[in-house]
Amino acid sequence: MGKARVIEDQREASGRRRLNATLIDLIIRLGALVALAYWSFLLVRPFVTIVTWSAILAVALYPIFEWVANRLGGRRRLAAVVITLIGLLFVIGPATWLGLGVIDGLRGLADRLETGGVWVPPPPETLRNWPFVGQSAYDFWELASTNMRSALEQALPQLKPYGEIALDATKNAGAGLFKFLVSVIIAGFLFAPGPALVRAVKTAVTRIDSRRAEHFVDLTGSTIRTVSRGVIGVSLLQAAVGGLGLQLAGAPGASLLTLCILVLAIVQIGPLLVVVPSILWAWTEMQTLPALLFTCCMLTVTLIDNVLKPIVIARGLTTPLLVIIAGVIGGVLVHGIIGLFVGPVVLAVAWELLSAWAGDGKAGAFVRTAPQAPEPRAIEPPAAAEPVARAPER
Repeated sequence: MGKARVIEDQREASGRRRLNATLIDLIIRLGALVALAYWSFLLVRPFVTIVTWSAILAVALYPIFEWVANRLGGRRRLAAVVITLIGLLFVIGPATWLGLGVIDGLRGLADRLETGGVWVPPPPETLRNWPFVGQSAYDFWELASTNMRSALEQALPQLKPYGEIALDATKNAGAGLFKFLVSVIIAGFLFAPGPALVRAVKTAVTRIDSRRAEHFVDLTGSTIRTVSRGVIGVSLLQAAVGGLGLQLAGAPGASLLTLCILVLAIVQIGPLLVVVPSILWAWTEMQTLPALLFTCCMLTVTLIDNVLKPIVIARGLTTPLLVIIAGVIGGVLVHGIIGLFVGPVVLAVAWELLSAWAGDGKAGAFVRTAPQAPEPRAIEPPAAAEPVARAPER
């Protein structure tokens, strides 16, 4: 009895040792995999933005690529080269025009400050009576009305942090433009093998959800195309209409205001912050008929934002418009300009998952609560009648 007990204890100890060894081996392997994954992420992190933009551009422009390839007799590589060159022209041309316009505007402002062309009216006397800041604001305003250079020198220490912020924003804009140009070039290499890449993505997603993998991939592509048409396309149209009106009216800083219209339209704030001051300027500086025409032009920019954009976004999608708009705004706030596409895709997929889950839950509840029909009973054949005894014949 005691000997059997000892043998059993030895077996249990040996089993625990083997289990510990297996567990340690598993932890080491998992740690190595996590370290490899983290190291790989650090190596590819500088290229994540470029690759993401390349995929977005390839998905958004693929219908145009197919149309160009058909027009060129099925020569897909030539079509990819044509789309890439056109994309580079569309990026470099407006960016150069806006950049030169901003530089000219800043240079003109600096020249006016040097020559005293900027005139500031004297402050009102009622400003002195404001509590706390009245006297200091009055003194600075009066100095600016008599000697702008001295006023700027006095305000320079307070303006220096904002200048650094503007310089950093300019550097980030330049780096972002360079990344976008590289993304356009990389997207050109993704057009020709597009169907094979889509099949590979669907195969990978099938490992996560085999039933809805193809639907989710198609939903991602349609959402990217819809956002590119409804947000980027409409915003470019607004900037083009507004920029044309500002240039024809001779508005000061027309290029900078056009850039502001484009940015405000993309981030879903709306161009009213530029439209309203521009209309007020027109009615104070222009004759009645030109000011009326300019007002109609700028109001068209607002109507495009309020009427055309919802129609374009809602077209061809099963996801509610409110979900897409929330994804656009939230994506821009969280991830910057690239979140313009990432946000709607994430919320669209989440909405589809929630809808499927809610539908499955309702179906399951119906199955659980529905009364079961009674099982049909087998119908027994009628018993054969007993033969009637005949009377014996006489």
